Amino acid sequence: MARFVDRLRSGAWLTRERMWLVALAVLVAGLAGAVYVVATANGLNDRFGRPLGTDFSSFYAAGTLVDDGLPAASFDLATHYAREQKIFGTGTPDYSFSYPPFFLLVAAALALLNYLPALLLWQGATFGLYLWAMRAIFRGSEASRAEPAAWMPLLLTAAFPAVFVNLGHGQNGFLTAGLFGMALAVLERRPVLAGILFGLLSYKPQFGFMIPLVLLATWRWRAIIAAAAVVAALVAASLAAFGQASWQAFFAAMPFARSALLEQGNTGWFKIQSVFAWVRMWGGGIELAYAAQLALALGIAAALVWLWRGAAAYPVKAAALLIGSLLATPFILDYDLMLLAPAIAFLAADGMRRGFGPYEKSMLAALWVAPLIARSAAQTVLLPLGVLAMLAAFALLLRRAIAERAPRPHGILDSAA
Repeated sequence: MARFVDRLRSGAWLTRERMWLVALAVLVAGLAGAVYVVATANGLNDRFGRPLGTDFSSFYAAGTLVDDGLPAASFDLATHYAREQKIFGTGTPDYSFSYPPFFLLVAAALALLNYLPALLLWQGATFGLYLWAMRAIFRGSEASRAEPAAWMPLLLTAAFPAVFVNLGHGQNGFLTAGLFGMALAVLERRPVLAGILFGLLSYKPQFGFMIPLVLLATWRWRAIIAAAAVVAALVAASLAAFGQASWQAFFAAMPFARSALLEQGNTGWFKIQSVFAWVRMWGGGIELAYAAQLALALGIAAALVWLWRGAAAYPVKAAALLIGSLLATPFILDYDLMLLAPAIAFLAADGMRRGFGPYEKSMLAALWVAPLIARSAAQTVLLPLGVLAMLAAFALLLRRAIAERAPRPHGILDSAA
């Protein structure tokens, strides 16, 4: 046992050969699974009767309603589901639409195409943004340019298990990771661009609690003003395009979405990777779940303010904000674990440059694997491995920040662009 703990502490077990083997295995299996789903599809639906890209069908159906002059109908459950049935057949599952009305601008543009080309464009374009952000994070690391490790970041980025979760759902995890990761990569050198990217991230408002808090705590006014201007522009554009009715319908639909998708767990507790879902999955009541989630969110907020106002290395701060934003919200699904990819990239690139602390290599490996097993572990044995991995990683980051009281160079962010 002592030898096992020592290997976990040093990370000596995480060899380059093992990383290659696991990443290649996940990549091949994921691509094979995608090919199988497409090859066995019946028209626009998979062999189980679900639309290819499952959740993307909700975006597309909403977009067609907008193109037909009915933007507010996207938030009406019956009308939206009727449109999904019209496109995908009467047996299709119901995938509701609950994003702010300015996301309808994207949905309407995609709905101008046929479904499959729209799905490919959506996934391809957002995956490109994700790769661009990851490249910016890694680019400043001297170790990441050295052979034979030069291809390792690209392989680990493409094979990250959440990539295939997101592909399967046709979801927006690539977009979220790309915007959040790139914003943090350029925040030190180009705060206005970072603010613009943070503003665009407002289409996922559940991830917006910790970002403004950190920006305010560190007096990054240029980023704050840029982000606020983008949000205001998005709201104004949606009002000009769709009118007040779309926002009224959005707010009217929120109580049902909160009750059905979160509080009652119609999505499935095993899919939701939060402390709230953990409490509910183990039989706790709604009040207890909210109390636990609120206590954690307040603790995360205090820790992030202390961390960002301190002298820890910037990659540690960036990774903590990414992981903390995931932990703070009660509603995150496993495709949202795409945000772990830029967090891993910040810490891996910094570790290759300055060295890894105790347990940090093992922690990065656990974060990388988490999306692969988080859903199945919660579903089969009620063990929230995704939440546990994030909590452990956040604690390790705080320990490193405490150990690094002296000012450190910003490292990889000096050359990220």
